[in-house]
Amino acid sequence: MAASLRLWRLRSSWIFRCPVASRLSSGASAGSGQQPQLEKLTSTRQLDGIRHIILNNPKKRNALSLPMLKCLRDDILHDMESKALRVIIISAEGPVFSAGHDLKELSFEQDTKYLRDVFETCAEVMTLLQKLPVPVIAKVNGLATAAGCQLVASCDIAVASEKSRFATPGVNIGLFCSTPAVAVGRALPRKVALEMLFTGEPISAHDALLHGLLSRVVPEDKLEEETMKIARKICETSRSVVALGKATFYRQMALDLDAAYRMTSQIMVDNLTLKDGQEGIEAFIQKRKPVWSHTVDRACK
Repeated sequence: MAASLRLWRLRSSWIFRCPVASRLSSGASAGSGQQPQLEKLTSTRQLDGIRHIILNNPKKRNALSLPMLKCLRDDILHDMESKALRVIIISAEGPVFSAGHDLKELSFEQDTKYLRDVFETCAEVMTLLQKLPVPVIAKVNGLATAAGCQLVASCDIAVASEKSRFATPGVNIGLFCSTPAVAVGRALPRKVALEMLFTGEPISAHDALLHGLLSRVVPEDKLEEETMKIARKICETSRSVVALGKATFYRQMALDLDAAYRMTSQIMVDNLTLKDGQEGIEAFIQKRKPVWSHTVDRACK
């Protein structure tokens, strides 16, 4: 069991901080002596087990610049092992969820080491989302392109308003969306993903739902309500059981059918040895609400 539980344990020794991006004010210049304005790239709040992380750089179309990615990573990992954290919701300010990488960062003026850092940090954040012990929900109200579309595809659940659109348009500017293709190609049927990648044309929220990029599409005025309904339902369950189940789901998806059943059969046994595994069954039999411990403690039997 110990090996199984290690799949989803994460260290919580991360400082809750958000890097900021330096911006020259409208009247400032490099030699003016004025201090650059500092703009926070995300905002975060947590209430009743739900952590809201909001991409907060609408003037830059919430571009996933290196500072934004580092900020997002730190916001995600803050106090990750706390039993008080049950769900993460990622949303954005403004009409664009995220336009992907900041192209000014990717100019020829940057050395290859910096460029590698941008893409490696992005890959780290995207893979991290599926390694977390809590579910991550993308709440999308607008355009999500390139790495922004990749972010949506990398979340466990994605809820979008009807006006939202999704695209991987890098091919049109000579930068094929190869890293977004990793997540998009795993969320969508291959031919749909390749059409998006080859043409750069956006798809509607309803088409994204049809092909599996989204969990549900709702009217814009119902987006918050419907997203919170999912989050609150998750909060009613055992954190430890969900964590084990999430880790198992992604692990078995990479296996062939027989290996997946062998692995998940053992995980079911491991799940039953958890205190919350036994509590859930006893509560069902006794027709009462379970009282979760949210721990990985074993049942004393």
